[in-house]
Amino acid sequence: MRNFVERHTFWAIVLLLVVALFLLMIFAVWPDWLVEAMGRKKTFVNTLLNGITLGGLYFLVASGFTLIFGLMRNVNLAHGSMYLLGAYIGYEVADRTGNWFLGLAVAFVAVALSGILLQVLIFRRMADDDLRQTLVTIGISIIAADAMLAIWTGTTYQFSPPDWLFGATTLPVVSVVKSSGAAVYIKYPVFRLVVLAIAVAVGIGLWVFLNRTRIGMMIRAGVNDREMLSASGVNVQLVFVLVFAIGAGLAGFAGVIGGTALSVAPGEDIRYLLASLVVVIVGGLGSISGAAIGALIIGLAEQFGLAYFPTYGVVLTFLIMVVVLAVRPQGLMGGR
Repeated sequence: MRNFVERHTFWAIVLLLVVALFLLMIFAVWPDWLVEAMGRKKTFVNTLLNGITLGGLYFLVASGFTLIFGLMRNVNLAHGSMYLLGAYIGYEVADRTGNWFLGLAVAFVAVALSGILLQVLIFRRMADDDLRQTLVTIGISIIAADAMLAIWTGTTYQFSPPDWLFGATTLPVVSVVKSSGAAVYIKYPVFRLVVLAIAVAVGIGLWVFLNRTRIGMMIRAGVNDREMLSASGVNVQLVFVLVFAIGAGLAGFAGVIGGTALSVAPGEDIRYLLASLVVVIVGGLGSISGAAIGALIIGLAEQFGLAYFPTYGVVLTFLIMVVVLAVRPQGLMGGR
């Protein structure tokens, strides 16, 4: 952060002013002219929180994708299918056992195992051949989508998380002040706040794993120079299998989280694959912090677009991607 401020002082000041403006709009009581211009404060705050929590969900999916695609340079366009498979498996386990946490754990393990098979049987045989990886994984995603449609049909499923995750909590944010002087506070769903907390925890855990552990250093060394790492006695293929398993497992994990926050239905695989691609492109290949920033930007853009100009809201995501590619092709946090 200090290096960013020193190198980009102007943009650091702009970012600080934007954050200060948002905090002022969240915690201050809106005057009448602002209500007329922006609508109700409750709508703005809910949209902001929805964007942040959606960004957290996008990060959970994209964090696994940035490990596989951004860090290892394996073009896995079946990542969205792993998300949906994890959601379906987690739903089946949670529904049959009544234990949501068990469904979460089984989804992570099951999709991680599928990732290991994909790495050993597909990517190991097509190393450094991006075109073949792309075509094969597109084919796998199509077959997986049809297989899941045949098994689970086109029904939309909804998880039943623990009771303490239901309902809404009161935030220390005043929506309006009544004529009597009493303040009305904004309420927000508990589970969406839990999604954000999980995303933060996963992001910190991945950053520590990649930058502060021996295995993480091996992973980064293997990506840059696998021959040298292999010559030092490290089993490079085993390291890559581990990375793929973690990336795929995170997709399955995110499937249960996303399916609980929203729903599980056919077509979600394409949505989250596309979101992961955009997040990684905007944030920068192989950067966990970049994936977090990219997910936050895309989540906010999507929600504010839907709330304030729904006709053109869908364009915002791709407009952001185009601008980033034009100004900084390596992504906001990507290396040169």
